[in-house]
Amino acid sequence: MNLLRRPSRPGPPPLGSPFQILLLACSFALAGYAGVRLLADDWLGVALWFVGAALLHDLVLLPLYSVLDRAVTGGLGAARHREWTSYVRFPAALSGLLLLVWFPLIGGRVDASYQGVTGLSADGFLARWLLVTAVLFGGSALLLALRLLRSATKRRSPDVH
Repeated sequence: MNLLRRPSRPGPPPLGSPFQILLLACSFALAGYAGVRLLADDWLGVALWFVGAALLHDLVLLPLYSVLDRAVTGGLGAARHREWTSYVRFPAALSGLLLLVWFPLIGGRVDASYQGVTGLSADGFLARWLLVTAVLFGGSALLLALRLLRSATKRRSPDVH
């Protein structure tokens, strides 16, 4: 019996199936094409945008939403309802993502050519974002209320029913 020999394990081949390799090669080709097209006109502007976005996220946004998350978690933990944290985190994260993506339109910072190019008015984005945020938090509060109602009916003694 050879003790130094490793047991053979069944599993996928080390490189993957031919379909996976083809799919990976196509994705690299598509990413390369997109990179060449993106960097062809204004490579310095694109590079500055990526570096600025990374710095803005890492130095400003990450500490900001980490502090906000700690405050929510600590506040709900002090009230002995720490399990409710996800009912605040989820709508806040979606609302923040929408704000981040649509910030120029929500903040009203668009060029005059926006309407000519898109055929849409830049008005009303703030009101719609606030409405979506209210619906997200309202839906989350409704789900929490249903969860609490369901757990309250489970805790009742059988003679109450």
